[in-house]
Amino acid sequence: MTESTVLPVDPPMQGEGQKQRGSDFSELSRRIAEAGLLRRRPLYYTVRFGLVALALAGCVGAFLALGDSWGQMFVAVALAVVFGQLGLAAHDLAHQQVFSRRRASEAGGLLVADLLLGMSYGWWMNKHTRHHANPNHEGKDPDVSPDILVWSHRQAHKARGLPRFVGRHQAALFFPLLTLEGLNLSFSSLRALKGPSVKRPALEGTLLVAHFVIYFGGLFTLLSPAKALLFLAVHQGLFGVYLGSVFAPNHKGMPMIEEGTRLDFLRRQVLTSRNVRGGALVDVFMGGLNHQIEHHLFPSMPTPALARAQVITERYCAELGIPYHRTGLIASHREALRHLRSVGEPLRTPAG
Repeated sequence: MTESTVLPVDPPMQGEGQKQRGSDFSELSRRIAEAGLLRRRPLYYTVRFGLVALALAGCVGAFLALGDSWGQMFVAVALAVVFGQLGLAAHDLAHQQVFSRRRASEAGGLLVADLLLGMSYGWWMNKHTRHHANPNHEGKDPDVSPDILVWSHRQAHKARGLPRFVGRHQAALFFPLLTLEGLNLSFSSLRALKGPSVKRPALEGTLLVAHFVIYFGGLFTLLSPAKALLFLAVHQGLFGVYLGSVFAPNHKGMPMIEEGTRLDFLRRQVLTSRNVRGGALVDVFMGGLNHQIEHHLFPSMPTPALARAQVITERYCAELGIPYHRTGLIASHREALRHLRSVGEPLRTPAG
């Protein structure tokens, strides 16, 4: 598969592709359903979300107990990890992995994303839905739009301004730029309140304001300005790196899709996604998104079922001769950075 491949018509995010009767995907879907992997796992999510809530409460308690101390930087590190886990919780809620009813999923998503993280649930849902419909498709997947970084040679040749400047050294700058991702999510969320992607701007705006009042109010009330600013830098910087370390291995460096060729749903999702090998620690760190292929094929599948689905899906792809890419965590980042370096090459040449 090359960068001249294209995606077919966009399906919806929830349950996408499951009505494609007679397709290659329908047979895989049948095997997955017969294995019982689409059933809700309420006990798992009760325990998982409960532990994250306890960790968040522990960070808040430690923050209040330490007061105006440099020891707060350890709290900032811990809170970055907790925020990363909250982001993964919001992701699962958005995909209706936790609750079968949309209203309950939305209520949980608004609480976790807007109030706890300071990120618009409606804006992120709109963006993520478009990503799931057309992963790695230039012009359709917002995650590979040429905002600051460029993701293809085509984008590199067209780059102007900041993307052109950053693109020359984007592989080296990738992780440093991730330190700004947490703040970027909040800024983009506030900006999106005026746009059509947020269906409840008053509600989300209220929750976002409440988040920032509590967050910044707590920092600058309890800590000196210098400590508050350092806490902010450590917390938001590591939070951004955590998010990037979870999401970058999933598609970055996999084939980019351009106009020219049509793919069915199964191949569209498998060929553009990468799985990451690892045990329980990788599962916890990535929130199950290390099984990215299965997540894209069955977005509402609960996280603990993804490992079993991976075995079934890989075998089925082998039967059909569909390339199925699975590698280690470090190797996945190496592939992503190698891709960034390669597509930025035109900007490093005199003609670029």
